[in-house]
Amino acid sequence: MSEARRKAAPARRRQKRHWAVRILGWLAALVFLGIIGAVATFFIVYQTTKIPDPNKEFATNTTTVTWDNGSRALGTFYDQNRHSVPLAQIPKQVQDSVIAAEDRTFWTNPGISPSGMLRAAVNIARGEQLQGGSTITQQYVKVMYLTQERTVGRKIKELFIATKLGRQQDKSKTLEGYLNTVYFGEGAYGISAAGDAYFSQPDPRKLSVQQAALLATVLNNPTLFDVNDTDPRTKKRIVERYHYVLDGMRLNGTITEAQEARYGKSLPDLTHQKKKGNRYKGASGFLLDMARKELLQRGFDEDTISGGGLRVTTTFNYDQQQRIVEAAENELPDKRDNLHVGMASVKPGTGELVAMYGGPDYLKSQLNWATSKARPGSGFKPFALAAALEDGKSIWDTLQGDSPIEIQGLKLNNEFNQDYGDVSLLKATEQSINTAFYDLVDNQMDNGPDKLVNVAEAAGIPKTKYLEAGRQNPSTVLGPDPYASAVDMAEAYATFAADGKYAPLHTIKEVKGPDGKVLWSDKSLEKQQKQAIPVETARMVNYVLQDVVKKGTGTGAKDLDRPVAGKTGTAGGVAVEDRAKNKACGGCKDGSATLTSWWTGYTPDLSTSVVYRAGKTGESNLDDYTDEKAFFGGTWPLKTWLAFMTKALDGTQPADFAEPSGDAVSEGSPTPTSTPSSTPPPSTPINTPPPSTPPPSTPPTNTPPPNTPTNTPTKTKPTRTTTPVIPTLPTGGPTKPTDTPRAPGGGQ
Repeated sequence: MSEARRKAAPARRRQKRHWAVRILGWLAALVFLGIIGAVATFFIVYQTTKIPDPNKEFATNTTTVTWDNGSRALGTFYDQNRHSVPLAQIPKQVQDSVIAAEDRTFWTNPGISPSGMLRAAVNIARGEQLQGGSTITQQYVKVMYLTQERTVGRKIKELFIATKLGRQQDKSKTLEGYLNTVYFGEGAYGISAAGDAYFSQPDPRKLSVQQAALLATVLNNPTLFDVNDTDPRTKKRIVERYHYVLDGMRLNGTITEAQEARYGKSLPDLTHQKKKGNRYKGASGFLLDMARKELLQRGFDEDTISGGGLRVTTTFNYDQQQRIVEAAENELPDKRDNLHVGMASVKPGTGELVAMYGGPDYLKSQLNWATSKARPGSGFKPFALAAALEDGKSIWDTLQGDSPIEIQGLKLNNEFNQDYGDVSLLKATEQSINTAFYDLVDNQMDNGPDKLVNVAEAAGIPKTKYLEAGRQNPSTVLGPDPYASAVDMAEAYATFAADGKYAPLHTIKEVKGPDGKVLWSDKSLEKQQKQAIPVETARMVNYVLQDVVKKGTGTGAKDLDRPVAGKTGTAGGVAVEDRAKNKACGGCKDGSATLTSWWTGYTPDLSTSVVYRAGKTGESNLDDYTDEKAFFGGTWPLKTWLAFMTKALDGTQPADFAEPSGDAVSEGSPTPTSTPSSTPPPSTPINTPPPSTPPPSTPPTNTPPPNTPTNTPTKTKPTRTTTPVIPTLPTGGPTKPTDTPRAPGGGQ
């Protein structure tokens, strides 16, 4: 090396050191500025970050629906199954189990976990899946204020909100919110719903240490720690996590080492009776559906019903419901395929629907056979009887019972074309004589069909387009169109049972808010109660319908061994299978299929209606299900009714119907005059599925002829100068070219 280069070397080294120092200074300045910028950015973002409004669904509470006693649960309505409880009602062992499982430094950390943030940063750098919220505060923020998406932006927002929440909100408040929102699996949100789902214990105060530890185990990942999973690997994961929770509880001082060893020997037993999605399972699903619809009718919106934490007491009685289900599913013909029973039982004087059978399982079919409109057949004759009595007629007035009667080329027959001759109104009702009732409303009364409809609606049959069309049609007395459901008939006959007092049908007794305040009560319906049918008229109807049981078409009801009134009903027409074949009902008895068959009977205490239908739409031939001449209302419908009523009234004192006043029931005595009911009361029908619109009906079947018609005062056979009005079937219903024209129809 030359002398000159040797002399210049120190200068070069000094220059390098100089630049190194300058570079380090610049880097230090940049780092400092970066730190200042980061701090400033954090401060600005922190200050501008606002805690958002809670996610709507996580602020909801489950609505509980009970039977009429207000304590036994019938079901629930919820978006998320949750019953919020204050932290004071969650014991320390339950709180500590969750803290031991999810965030052991909860009481001391600032709401975020630096180590958790580091893990998240490493995962981001590696391109792996983002970590979930690691602290209880972060998890609470994620479910209560944010979404479940896994993005960098959501994670950063979560950290800032958690930090702010950790500084602004008391830790106890955060823990309370977390324990009431976190998902435990099995459709349960919050500790109360979880205790109920896994152990049938909704009160956290009654959970054992082992139960609390298992709930804390599954909440980490209800799918990974699914107690329903029979895979041995899943069971192993659950046991290991369960021991981890117990160990954390020991470290936190909640339990001792000896307790940890004892509790860790086995998992707690599960009752695990509740399954997500099964709230409407079985026959009770129809009750819940009706209750929900009535809540909407009473002014409660969907959000309040599903998330308002309401306490709803229904009118349904648990014991009576079990009895009606038993009768509807067991007292049936041997052949049962596609055979449907609808039943409803109403308390006279109150309008309470105490029991109902709409089908075996709501989840399999939502068609409610108890609320679906059907042809009531001769079940409508009592309304004509009441209308005639209000019109000044007597039960001893003579009517024409010959058969057939020809009207505009259509023949109206009695069952088996039986000729009865001249009969009294009492006899016509006892034996359900079609031609006599047609004579009553068409010849013996002015505007008879209109008056009949007025009485039916006053008694509680909801106004429909079919019924209104019947105001001009004498055949309305024979119930040929879908005027009513089993619920409607039970309600209307309950008006007779209550001496003509109408009470609005309802399924809700009371609604309370989460704070216990009464929001609605059926006491508000009392102002809608009214004397819809004059007392004397109603008592005379009850007297006549008791004769139906004593010596008419409903004698099987005498086995109830107490005063009973009621009426059979069948309605016939062309079965849906034969309409599809575009031909007349070949092979049907008497040229007509029985499409509906009824018995509606009542005591002063209870009014119950039973309807039988067949086929997917309820329009198939019922006669295929019996060896008798026809599927009469006095056969299986009455048997099913009797099976229920016998047990429903067991142990109660038999009650008598009030007798009509004076000598009204003596032959030849006029009916006491009374002021006819004018307009029907405002109806408050429960929402029901819209009726399937059937085709026009043909003359339905009646009941078997009596052995020997009773002699009645003779009367000259009236000359038919009037012509029945045959209205057009309301639009929307199917019409088949093979269906016979609309004709009067009804029977027993």
